[in-house]
Amino acid sequence: MKKTLDDYIDGQVLLIDKPLHWTSFQAVNKLRWEIRQAFNIKKIKVGHAGTLDPLATGLLVICTGKMTKQIDTFQGQIKEYTGTIVLGSTTPSFDLETEINETFPTAHITPELIHATTQQFIGEIQQYPPVFSAIKKDGKRMYELARAGVAVDIKPRTIQITEFEITNISDTKVEFRVICSKGTYIRSLANDFGKALNSGAHLAELCRTRIGDFKVKDAVSPEQFIAQLKD
Repeated sequence: MKKTLDDYIDGQVLLIDKPLHWTSFQAVNKLRWEIRQAFNIKKIKVGHAGTLDPLATGLLVICTGKMTKQIDTFQGQIKEYTGTIVLGSTTPSFDLETEINETFPTAHITPELIHATTQQFIGEIQQYPPVFSAIKKDGKRMYELARAGVAVDIKPRTIQITEFEITNISDTKVEFRVICSKGTYIRSLANDFGKALNSGAHLAELCRTRIGDFKVKDAVSPEQFIAQLKD
């Protein structure tokens, strides 16, 4: 059934499948603008429950109106990701946002070693966020400082990984599925995984498939949402 303006003001939870290269902020801005245009209004609250990097795709939970009060609750729920780690090389951002800066041997890495090494990351662990992240330091985003060449002292965070499953291995490409707590950086996991294998690694692909009970299979693209809004 078509939603009314009152529906969006009373609060909706929109499940959006974020496209590659979009920022989470862009997705929120786009949907807010389209809702305003559709109902000819000047303001409406719209926010997301958990940032996805531009190079990640998948589930973005976007709240409108009074449901924005639930954002912290949604952010605190467990998250599931699938993706691909490439062994043997690292990047400053731990993903493909930056160029490969170092290469490492991989001849010693067997499928058995890959599977066994995942066990080091199960449970409560300490993780250092990437330098290229949206965390604020002295009022500035860390990625802004990193791009300006400013050295940043990063503190580790306690996170929880409940599942780390290897789903496919093809040469140096390792496909995985992870279930983790709020605050987990899969880019950092990829980087740390490479170190644990006495090599290097970076994140090549990432898709968020679940936040709590919300699943990406139930999400729509921004274009689909806009089409529904205009129907």
